[in-house]
Amino acid sequence: MSKTETAKRYSLFIISLFFAALGVAFTKRGELGVSPISSVANGMNCKYPSLSMGNWLIIWNCVLILGQILILRKNFQLIQLLQVPLSFLFGWFTDFGMWLVSYLPVPCYPVRLVMVAVGIIVLGFGISLAVIANVIMNSGEAFVKAMADTIHKEFGNVKIAFDIFCVVLALLLSLLFFDFTVVGVREGTILSALFTGVTVKFYTRRWKEPLEGILFSDSL
Repeated sequence: MSKTETAKRYSLFIISLFFAALGVAFTKRGELGVSPISSVANGMNCKYPSLSMGNWLIIWNCVLILGQILILRKNFQLIQLLQVPLSFLFGWFTDFGMWLVSYLPVPCYPVRLVMVAVGIIVLGFGISLAVIANVIMNSGEAFVKAMADTIHKEFGNVKIAFDIFCVVLALLLSLLFFDFTVVGVREGTILSALFTGVTVKFYTRRWKEPLEGILFSDSL
């Protein structure tokens, strides 16, 4: 891979982080729950709002990176440490996105559902760009891959199990923090789990070929 292509791919990946973070911000603004992988950070943000949603996502992503190191040990590749600055960037993008959507009114339940739907669409678009960039996984996907490689199970099955684990953990934290009341995990979380993958496939099928045509070209 040439330096030009590498630069283009990482540039596309950074763009993907912005759209993924904006998607999280939209779903968070809807207050009907966020995606499973962000649900733990969302629960912590509900309990301790002095730290922003973006900051809690940074902490959660760093926990997942540490998990990769503990799971893979000597097989952990140093290049994967790039996940750390990229996690910070994702957190900052999320807070910026939260600021942008804070001006959008959410007066009723149907509007909140629309916010969740928009969030899923934007998040799916961001993830599809990351798939096309094909340079480095985000910490959540990388953690799942580390688990799948270690226990010799299919990535998709481990991803489903991990999403369920995140939701269950978020539910347990909610019950602990809010006197056995569910906070931060709602129908939006279920909708995100069901439709984000579909959205990613939709965008990837349509954008992969034209974007790769640009990325594989050495011309700027």
